[in-house]
Amino acid sequence: MLIRSLFATLLLATLTGPVWASECPPLLQGELPKLRAKENIDLCQRFAGKPLVIVNTASHCGFAPQFKGLEALYKEYQAQGLEVIGVPSNDFKQEDANTEETAKVCYVNYGVTFTMTEPQKVTGAEAIPLFKQLAEQSGQPRWNFYKYVVDRQGKVVASFSSLTKPDSDSLREAVKQAIASQP
Repeated sequence: MLIRSLFATLLLATLTGPVWASECPPLLQGELPKLRAKENIDLCQRFAGKPLVIVNTASHCGFAPQFKGLEALYKEYQAQGLEVIGVPSNDFKQEDANTEETAKVCYVNYGVTFTMTEPQKVTGAEAIPLFKQLAEQSGQPRWNFYKYVVDRQGKVVASFSSLTKPDSDSLREAVKQAIASQP
């Protein structure tokens, strides 16, 4: 009986695996290393079907205080499924070379609890696939703390410059629109 149950579970997992992969939007195909952790984040597994705010960050940028606003936005809408993904980058020459310092700025200085990755390329030909997809849909980030709001289907519903604060009415309306979208 136990063997039959294990077999049925394995068979179900095998049959549903390819279906899951085909439902994953191109935006979320791939993995990224989590900041200061020995694990990778499978973007599709972790974020498919969820509304997202994706932001490229930099520890030494004048916009770094936006971490607090991003954290507040995350806390406010987390129960409705919102996820925030912070992707540090030195593309604009304001990220620390030491990931320990990056983690300190995010986790200690600003109390970030949303997902943060190790520093990545977010612009140009060397941009990671996530940011290449974001650029195709809405343009590449022009500076640090460029924010993309993505619906449950993996489509960018709005993007915002560094000057737009996380508590702005326009960003909050885009987040509500993303949350209301159907998976």
